[in-house]
Amino acid sequence: MLDRFLFKKIDNAQLVVFRIFYGFLVSAECYGAIITGWVRRTLVEPKFTFSFIGFEWLQPLPGYGMYFYFAIMGTLGLFIMVGYKYRFNAFAFAFMWTGVYLMQKTSYNNHYYLLMLLAFIMAFFPAHRDASLDAKRNPVLRAQTMANWIRWTIILQLFIVYTYASVAKLYGDWLDFTFIDVLMRPKKDYFLVGELLQQKWVHVAVAVFGILFDLLIVPALLWKRTRKIAFAFSIFFHLFNSYVFRIGIFPYLSLAFTVFFFEPQTIRNIFLRTKKIDIPKVFEVPKNRNVIVGILGIYFVVQLMLPLRHHMFQDDVLWTEEGHRLSWRMMLRGRQGTIQFKIVNKENNRVTYPKLDDYLTDKQKDRVACYPDFTWQFAQRLKKEYAEKGEDVQIFVRNKVKINDGKFYEFIDPTVDLASVPWKHFSHNEWICPSQSQ
Repeated sequence: MLDRFLFKKIDNAQLVVFRIFYGFLVSAECYGAIITGWVRRTLVEPKFTFSFIGFEWLQPLPGYGMYFYFAIMGTLGLFIMVGYKYRFNAFAFAFMWTGVYLMQKTSYNNHYYLLMLLAFIMAFFPAHRDASLDAKRNPVLRAQTMANWIRWTIILQLFIVYTYASVAKLYGDWLDFTFIDVLMRPKKDYFLVGELLQQKWVHVAVAVFGILFDLLIVPALLWKRTRKIAFAFSIFFHLFNSYVFRIGIFPYLSLAFTVFFFEPQTIRNIFLRTKKIDIPKVFEVPKNRNVIVGILGIYFVVQLMLPLRHHMFQDDVLWTEEGHRLSWRMMLRGRQGTIQFKIVNKENNRVTYPKLDDYLTDKQKDRVACYPDFTWQFAQRLKKEYAEKGEDVQIFVRNKVKINDGKFYEFIDPTVDLASVPWKHFSHNEWICPSQSQ
């Protein structure tokens, strides 16, 4: 029964049309990053970037390099859209986007992580078998069917994303609308809706709708009776997010995903204008069946476990941030912090207090003051700088952090030399002070 479900042939119109949307949107994301100044602010102007720990060797290209890098990615997106040398261009984009993702986390966004996963998924999928230049140039390649597991890989990935996002919202500051208030305050000057977004009833509606939408949208789109209503809610929800939160292509990518929930023939009629196709009745299990099932099994076990890993760490993830990333914990908290670094020369006990403005952009300073991995990484950078001058130093910090509208509490143990402690990926870093009532 499992084999019949996974490997039966279905119309591939959903995948083909999604490829077109996907290619256009990633192209818009990359060209837009150049035009809006995101590349300049995030990758060009900083003296260095905070990469994921372990990928410090991944730093932006010098000079105008990152502009060319993003221009190339944008062009790859266009090639994906039209299905030109699809496999090569899709994999090239996936690897290049992963490089950007890993080389900087100052502008970390769960949506960037989702796009990284999607980029590799789409590179493996046969999305170029129809309505593409590849199929036009090589008619032998052309096909109008695909295995059912391809569609359900996308659906299950979305279900994991939305479900974990919903469950993560079930905490105090979301349920009493405190965080919604924090989230909306900077939007007061928005055209037309600025004052509306400050209303208490709007905060209640956003909080409740956010939980219910994330929890129910995938099942509602799957069920034919609620599909059109769910699609209408999706349009409202994602356009609202696009305007209010300015989160790039993600709202439109989310709308593009809905093609996987409508009948393939409906998608074919609307977008491809081709006749109804005959689906082969013969069922065959492919020779690489075990490979496909094994890879899918491992992938989804990882996707299910990663968002739960913060339960393995001591203390609350909202305070420590350990296990927050890669977990679909989206728009859950605001952090503010104050920090001072103290550098002590081990030989003569000379004390130096570095000026953060000499090293960091404003956004980087905010991250260093609030997030433990940023604090630790900056301490390591200072240690390296002083070592190059022949000085062996200790580095201590005075640091206070608050979550949302809570009080400021001491965050990093001021007695710990951050230059001498390793970063722990899989266990709690004890120099993070215990959380207190927020």
